[in-house]
Amino acid sequence: MAISVIPDWMSELEEEDLSFIKWFLLSSGSLKEMASQYGVSYPTVRLRLDRLIQKIQMGEENNRDHFVSLIKRLALEERLDFDTAKLLIVAYKNSKKEGS
Repeated sequence: MAISVIPDWMSELEEEDLSFIKWFLLSSGSLKEMASQYGVSYPTVRLRLDRLIQKIQMGEENNRDHFVSLIKRLALEERLDFDTAKLLIVAYKNSKKEGS
């Protein structure tokens, strides 16, 4: 039975992410084997998996605030450090509360 509808969380992933998921499954979830296949260290593969998990979780959140999603995406893409992202999100949410 083929998937007739692609889940939202999956449709938001890049082709590279889907390839990583495919190799993860084909290696039975062995990060050590994946590190060998990719020619990188175990911690590098672990970090890649952690970022992919965060990306999927971000897509699954009930919070559909586009600004918060943008900040989180920039942090995941390492275009913004996580501490700065947290500060921006907190400041943004506080300003929304004050405006209510």
